[in-house]
Amino acid sequence: MGGRLWLLMGVLAHALWACGAQAQVPAQTRESSTAVCSKPVFLTFDTGHMGVAPLIAEVLKRHQVPVTFFIARERTRSGGHTLDDEWAPWWRDRVAEGHAFASHTWDHWVLQAGHDWRFKATQGDRRGQLLNADAAAYCEQLRQPVRRFEAMTGERMAAAFRAPAGRTSQALLAAARACGFEHVGWSPAGFLGDELDSARFPNEQLLKKALRDVRAGDVLVAHLGIWDRQEPWAPAVLEPLIVGLKERGLCFRTLRDHPVHGSAFARRAPVDGVGR
Repeated sequence: MGGRLWLLMGVLAHALWACGAQAQVPAQTRESSTAVCSKPVFLTFDTGHMGVAPLIAEVLKRHQVPVTFFIARERTRSGGHTLDDEWAPWWRDRVAEGHAFASHTWDHWVLQAGHDWRFKATQGDRRGQLLNADAAAYCEQLRQPVRRFEAMTGERMAAAFRAPAGRTSQALLAAARACGFEHVGWSPAGFLGDELDSARFPNEQLLKKALRDVRAGDVLVAHLGIWDRQEPWAPAVLEPLIVGLKERGLCFRTLRDHPVHGSAFARRAPVDGVGR
């Protein structure tokens, strides 16, 4: 009887140790140690008005889906912005869950067609203005979200970025690489359409298209709220999309595991110069 009791106590102690050890492992490590994902897709979110952000977080947590966030300082429905103190706890929770993070420029600068260094600032004090910039100014736009996010969460973003609206030029990409950032776009089938007019592109249509067209290896893009869309895309499309893609045998990973972009996500973004 005593021997069995000691054996039982030993098993219990080992179980408690294992739980404690697991809790001490970073979330991103736990993610990479899960079952082999042979048909991954890479779901990404750009910032937005954040009105649906809590609902998106609930869906991701419920279905254990790791994603990558591209973060700009965008105005929110509450009157603040995505990187103010109000949202710090939300971002800290996402860090703890093991998601990945990268820059989306500070003031959401959209490159103007036919130009290398002319932008429209869609956020910030100069919102709506056309700006002439240069490589140094653009690099600073990439670094500002990195510094602010680390101050809020203790997490350094990856050495990657997504240009607002996906608009780039060879000169812009070269300048970004020179200051330590690699660009990440999205796959043609990965454009989920949440920023389109909901009267012309209702949720049901967008869901049907994504479930039909998305394939393993695709990078998908959605947003944490779109001002102009009357019928919110998330969570109405997000949850059935996740369920449907999993039923097709697909699985979800952050861009840390992407065969091309993974190298950028293995590096820390510079905050004031290359490699610093």
